[in-house]
Amino acid sequence: MKILSVNCGSSSVKYSLFEMKNEKKIAWGVVECIGLREACYVKQTINSKETKNSLRIANHTEALKLIIESLLDKENGSISDISEICVVGHRIVHGGNKFSKAVLVTEKMKRELKECFALAPLHNPAHYAGIIAVEKMLPKIPSVLVFDTAFHQTIPDYAYMYAIPYEYYKKDHIRKYGFHGSSHKYVSQIAATMLGKSLNKLKLIIAHLGNGSSITAVKKGKVIDTSMGFTPLQGVVMGTRCGDIDPAIICYILNKYPQQYKDANSLSSLMNNESGLLGVSGVSSDVRTILKMIRMGNKRSKLAFEMLCYSVKKYIGSYHGILNGIDGLIFTAGIGENSPIVRKLICKNLHALGIEIDTNKNNTYSNEQKFISTPESRVKVMVIPTNEELMIAREAKICFQSAH
Repeated sequence: MKILSVNCGSSSVKYSLFEMKNEKKIAWGVVECIGLREACYVKQTINSKETKNSLRIANHTEALKLIIESLLDKENGSISDISEICVVGHRIVHGGNKFSKAVLVTEKMKRELKECFALAPLHNPAHYAGIIAVEKMLPKIPSVLVFDTAFHQTIPDYAYMYAIPYEYYKKDHIRKYGFHGSSHKYVSQIAATMLGKSLNKLKLIIAHLGNGSSITAVKKGKVIDTSMGFTPLQGVVMGTRCGDIDPAIICYILNKYPQQYKDANSLSSLMNNESGLLGVSGVSSDVRTILKMIRMGNKRSKLAFEMLCYSVKKYIGSYHGILNGIDGLIFTAGIGENSPIVRKLICKNLHALGIEIDTNKNNTYSNEQKFISTPESRVKVMVIPTNEELMIAREAKICFQSAH
């Protein structure tokens, strides 16, 4: 059984093809800069090396056509016929309060997804374009929508509500939704296996740290709280996102600089694209560059880095209290998996919470899951590479099989 995982961005299409019998990824790639002169196609298979080709791609349909053709390629392809793909799983950033689990694509589901466009205007319309493109290219193959927000639908109302007039929740569905759900769900399952316990007996904190970051508290396999909110802007300091700030700051900036910030889009750009590590350091949104600048004595880069780690530490302390102790702390995603210094600074002086990491284990690079806590640590600290594409494939398989 082969499943194609698809993740459509505003100008890109990422994909992975899995053989679900052994959950092996057999082909993967990305079409980037759709509609631009810099458009390119990077692809690889389990039996061939990565290749990169520049080309002209006008839209998502053309991108999917290119991907399908490469999968069918007689020399370097991974399938001999389209019918080998049983189902396509689509990553959808925002399902609002309409979707609490993966669903098969139907005309009704597409209409309801359109109603969520306003909640994620940069993401959901692109996902929808990908769904339409797949329907054109693979007309007889079912598609499944897998939502980033679905795993967080177990958050209790007192944790997901905002203390603004209730009518905005009833009328406009303004509430915390949370994101990176596929990643949090995947690594929580792996953590249970590593700990040799059932997930429904564990209390975990997951730190998904990348250009976008979110911290999630999981109790008995269900999300109790998460740092991202109505949008992915809320929470910890991120690459270009400000994370938690006093909302009155926005009113203050708007009043003081009316010519510079004339509308909601300009303010959104300020908080989403010009802030975070980039805004504070003035150098970069990439932790690797920030660390290089710190070694060169750049004080603003040092400040930005310390702000990032401190904001994550605050959420870990908060969720540790909410859960009344934890069994495991998990680091995942690009920064969480690959930056020992970030993990070290976040875990520093958390002994009172039972969190102690082993320096040698933490500094030893591995692309495999591992424990980095000391034998004395009451909390098992883990580094687990995330695999959102596989989680999407798993969810699509479950949904498809339950419908048949």
